[in-house]
Amino acid sequence: VADGRPGRLLLRRGKHRRVQQLQALPSHQEADGERLLQVNLKRPCPFWPDDGHCSIKDCHVEPCPESKIPVGIKSGNYNKYSPAADPAPDAAECEQVKELGAINSTLSNRSKQAFADWARHDDAQDHFCELDDETSPDSEYVDLLLNPERFTGYKGPSAWRVWNSIYEENCFKPRSVYRPLNPLVPSRGDDDGESFYTWLEGLCLEKRVFYRLISGLHSSINIHLCAQYLLDEGWDRSVWGPNVQEFRQRFETAKTKGEGTRRLKNLYFLYLIELRALYKVAPYFERAFVNLYTGNLQEDAATKELLLQVFSEIRAFPMHFDEKSMFAGHKIEAKILKEEFRLHSKNISRIMDCVFCSKCRLCGKLHTQGLGTALKILFSEKEIQNLPEHSPSQGFQLTRQEIVALLNGFARLSTSIHQLHVFRLMLKDNR
Repeated sequence: VADGRPGRLLLRRGKHRRVQQLQALPSHQEADGERLLQVNLKRPCPFWPDDGHCSIKDCHVEPCPESKIPVGIKSGNYNKYSPAADPAPDAAECEQVKELGAINSTLSNRSKQAFADWARHDDAQDHFCELDDETSPDSEYVDLLLNPERFTGYKGPSAWRVWNSIYEENCFKPRSVYRPLNPLVPSRGDDDGESFYTWLEGLCLEKRVFYRLISGLHSSINIHLCAQYLLDEGWDRSVWGPNVQEFRQRFETAKTKGEGTRRLKNLYFLYLIELRALYKVAPYFERAFVNLYTGNLQEDAATKELLLQVFSEIRAFPMHFDEKSMFAGHKIEAKILKEEFRLHSKNISRIMDCVFCSKCRLCGKLHTQGLGTALKILFSEKEIQNLPEHSPSQGFQLTRQEIVALLNGFARLSTSIHQLHVFRLMLKDNR
């Protein structure tokens, strides 16, 4: 679904794990609508002065040419509903709409602005990430297939500042805990890190979950970096491939004081969270009138068929994570904690606008928007259960941007776990 190639869906069944290969779409037009992410890579960093533009050539992001954007998306008519679900209104309905429109004209400009502000506020209440403004002149479509996640050479103070801001300021860490939450920062002195995890286990479930989600996301990004590393660069070509030494440096038990194992466990944890979200949101897409619209009816039908196959596989293993155990305490306290959880998550997505490298910024936005959409789904259970079968819902909606981020973000996690298996085989061969 993500990029037209066979996808890998890892499901645990009893004591066995199998990899389900999904049938690819036609290579000449593979899921065009679902691999195009609309992003704004020119938004200024909201937290500190911009570092400027990255001069590393592998940081460049290639936008999608206008001619390659499907007509249904380019025209702005990318709603999720088929024309059959929106029949033409009769004359009486048109007259009623006209009358209702006349009522709106009596509102003052101030009242109209208030309504608009309320609508924006209400729409944002279930958002766990900062979505780019699709109407911005700097917003453009990026083909995710042409911009793979891999090593770019982006490192140093700029990269460290981003991760330190994420871990130090957004992972519910009090100032009294001196050990940095960034797993790439070594602990002080003889501290083996166990005192930090003893402290972490003393936190409430929700705060532990938040840390594990961010750690899992970080691990996924690092595995992609190690799996698609620049091994050699010549005059006419660049050679990309797995870098075992880089992988060992970031994840091997001896080199990370046991931290690497925790990082990889958190990757699996994040995978299960997003898998659970896909399980929960299946009814939203399974309604007959919902169509992943791009303007190409044949492609849309094939893409939805693939998506329904994924949901069918996921249903065979439903218990990925029980989100009902979260925010289940005292009502007022739970509400406050959930709002903190949402704001911290949203803040991390905003930090992605501070990433110096354009390609890294694109990958960061994809990951955080995918995770944010998954969290939105997990905590919208009642709204999803009450979805009308034959008409659009007013209580729960997903934008095209959220759908693309959710599916492609999950695909990146699946690829990370597959690459992890490849590295294990390589390490075994080396030994």
